[in-house]
Parts: sequence; C-alpha cells; structure tokens
Amino acid sequence: MGRSLGVNNIPPKYCSYSCVYCQLGITYNLTIERRQFYEPKEIFKEAKEKIIRLKEIGEKVDFITFVPDGEPTLDINLGEEIRMLKSFSIPVAVITNSSLLFLESVRQDLYEADLVSLKVDAVNELTFKKINRPNHFLNLDSIFDGIVEFTKVFKGKLITETMLVKGINDSGEELKDIASFIAKINPSKSYISIPTRPPAESWVIFPEEEVLNMAYQIFREKIKNVNMLITPEEGEFTITDGLQEDLLSIVSVHPIREEEIHKLLSEKRSDFSLVSSLIKEGKIKKVEYNNKIFYIRKLS
Repeated sequence: MGRSLGVNNIPPKYCSYSCVYCQLGITYNLTIERRQFYEPKEIFKEAKEKIIRLKEIGEKVDFITFVPDGEPTLDINLGEEIRMLKSFSIPVAVITNSSLLFLESVRQDLYEADLVSLKVDAVNELTFKKINRPNHFLNLDSIFDGIVEFTKVFKGKLITETMLVKGINDSGEELKDIASFIAKINPSKSYISIPTRPPAESWVIFPEEEVLNMAYQIFREKIKNVNMLITPEEGEFTITDGLQEDLLSIVSVHPIREEEIHKLLSEKRSDFSLVSSLIKEGKIKKVEYNNKIFYIRKLS
C-alpha cells in the first residue's frame, strides 16, 4: 500500500479475537458488540491535520489505513468515517480479522473502502479456536459465509493474510484447506505471514523455512498471487540497485527456484559465489520441495 497513514479507531484492546500471536498482547475486552469509541469528526480532524503536515514536508500519502489497537469493525461509525476520509481523494483501506462480516452492517461499512484485507488463519474450528481464541459467540461457518457474501459484492481491492504459527496451522492438510477457501474468494493478493514481533503468548514461534516454503508452494498451486511476509519492518523501505539487497528482498517474499537464481545472476553478470556467501552468512537457506531446489530468507 505504499506510504500509509494509520488510523487507530479502536482503543486497546477491544477485539473479537485474542490471537496467540498478537503483538498487542492478550485481549482484555473480548467483544463482538459494535459501539462508538470516538467521534467521527475528531478522527477526521486529526487525519486532516496529519495529512496537511505531511504535505508540508513533501511526504506523499498513498493510503489511509484503519489498522487500530483492536478490531476496526467494532466501530459502529466505521462506514461514516471511511466516507469522510475519502474526501481527501486518498484511497482508504481497512485491515480486519473478518470476524464480524456475518453482520450486514459491517459488510455495508466495508463496501465503502477502496481496499480490504481479510484474515484467514484457519478453516478448521478446533484450529480456529487455538490460534484466534475468538469471542465465544462467534461461529467459523458464519464468518466464512459473511466473507463469501462480502466478496460477491465488494468492488474494491481484496487481499488476505494468513499468519502461520508452528504446531497450530502449519501442517500440509491445514494449509491446503486454507488455500482452497482463499481461492474461492479470489483475492488480488494473498499474504503468508509469521510472527515477527513479540507475541501475546511467549510459546508462539514461527515455522521452519522448509515449512514456509511448503506453504508458499501449496498456496501458489491454488491462488494466483501469493506473497510472504517473513521479515520484520525496519521503518522506511527503500529500493536499492545492489544485487545482494535485491536478492534478499525477493527471497523474503518469494522462495526462488534454483534455475531462477542462476538466471538472475547471469543477467547481473554475477556468479553463484554470492548465493554461497549468503548461505554461509546465514542470510538465506536452501530447501527442497516437490523435488525442486528453492532458496528462501533465513529466519533468525
């Protein structure tokens, strides 16, 4: 989404889930009741002031993104706020855990957005309860029905995100089921991510590189556009012309087949010694899937 201005429309920690991997910690207001948290006019005023300041220093805002300290669709004024913020002629995005899409009012609010990101961590009820720890009134089948209904009508850009936690939702069977459901709603892009920040539960860890590579290949078999988010953000993101930096950036989101590595090196008039050095330094890793060799970013 480029340069994104975040809107925090939910105070911590009002959410419908208490995900084991959440960087904000355990949810102490586990709710599905929609209500007003802030006055829409106040949100609009603060966003306007921020956008003006950013323009004054030459910073471009590509998206205004609802990504709060809880579940954004709990805000009963979300639709109104989206409409108000779109008056800046900047696309508006909402990052949601998908849990309240069974509600017609939530779907109507999200139809106003230009981009919506939906969370799909599990399609098995037991796994769903283990990883997302939902409010006890929530039902996974109802959530999926709401997702399907929403995607039938939504005219904006749809993306999905699946967070993988070792030992919970990273088996081949789980991954195939998740990918099959995501394929049905046909997002423009599907992200596979891992916990890169301190999680709510200290025992949460991410899968090994081999498992992440398997996940990527399984998703790619069913979904047209898959990216991996397996490295922590480092503030400002920049584009470099250095081969090593470019290569590390690529393998952070796409495991690359060995023949593609050789092709890239050939185009840059380099040899395989660069890859060997990166493997030796522990920056990338060689893995095998379906009798093919891939290279993926080494996780610390």
